Amino acid sequence: MTSTPETISDILRASFANLTRAERQLADSLLQNYPMSGLGSITMVAHDAEVSTPTVVRMVQKLGFSGFPEFQRALRGELQAQISDPIEKHDTWAGRAPTEHILNRFTDAVMGNIRQTLGQIETTEFDEACDLLADMDRGIYVVGGRITRALADYFFLHMQVLRPNVTHIQSISNAWPHYLLEVKEGDVVVIFDVRRYENSTLKLAELAAEKGAKIILFTDQWQSPIEKIATHTFSCRIIVPSAWDSAIVPMLLLETVVASVQERTWDTTRPRMEALEDMFDRTRFFRKFT
Repeated sequence: MTSTPETISDILRASFANLTRAERQLADSLLQNYPMSGLGSITMVAHDAEVSTPTVVRMVQKLGFSGFPEFQRALRGELQAQISDPIEKHDTWAGRAPTEHILNRFTDAVMGNIRQTLGQIETTEFDEACDLLADMDRGIYVVGGRITRALADYFFLHMQVLRPNVTHIQSISNAWPHYLLEVKEGDVVVIFDVRRYENSTLKLAELAAEKGAKIILFTDQWQSPIEKIATHTFSCRIIVPSAWDSAIVPMLLLETVVASVQERTWDTTRPRMEALEDMFDRTRFFRKFT
């Protein structure tokens, strides 16, 4: 069974309870500008965290690395994975691809992605995000990037049926400032952003947060820079044996969010859906088989 390796940020968070006070301080420092914060010299990393160099050595060994050089090699590998383009990603997996059929290999990778992603999601955080989206007093804004705009469009379409006051922000950077004018304090901005993170999306998130909006971020295991200002972040495993990253886990999560919001809003959602179906019938939008 293929599985997606944990990132160092995952390992840091999972090990946090077992670290000393100084090591926790170091872990916090590394996570603040991850992964770049760990790529300097050991002296610089220790200085930035205001700990000693022996503390750095002890912590990376606790995390399972033989020493700081191996720790940095792993970080550089993650950074390379973040910035690699589709051709580079294909070359990475094709050279060591198993001999089984692509259907099996791809499915195994997806199932591993699902298990690892769901295993790291706190149900309380998931419920809090859904509560925000179900709150009719809040406006909802949805935005994606070059590839993830398909996920954003799908999410918007369903949320628009469930509740009023939902807006799909166009992903082109010269258009979204107009939408941002309408964002009020307490509104919710749902953002889809995976590796090769887009600068314009980060700027949109920063400006929305400045206006007091809540940010719900769907990202990958390396985490978009938006994670630092997001109210809720859902990190999805996306690696599969392909030149393209997989959208299956983000789709699973967003569909689950839609189902959860529907449960919370059913008293008002049901009449909206009935009215919509009535309009479809009157316009004969869909074929009827009677």
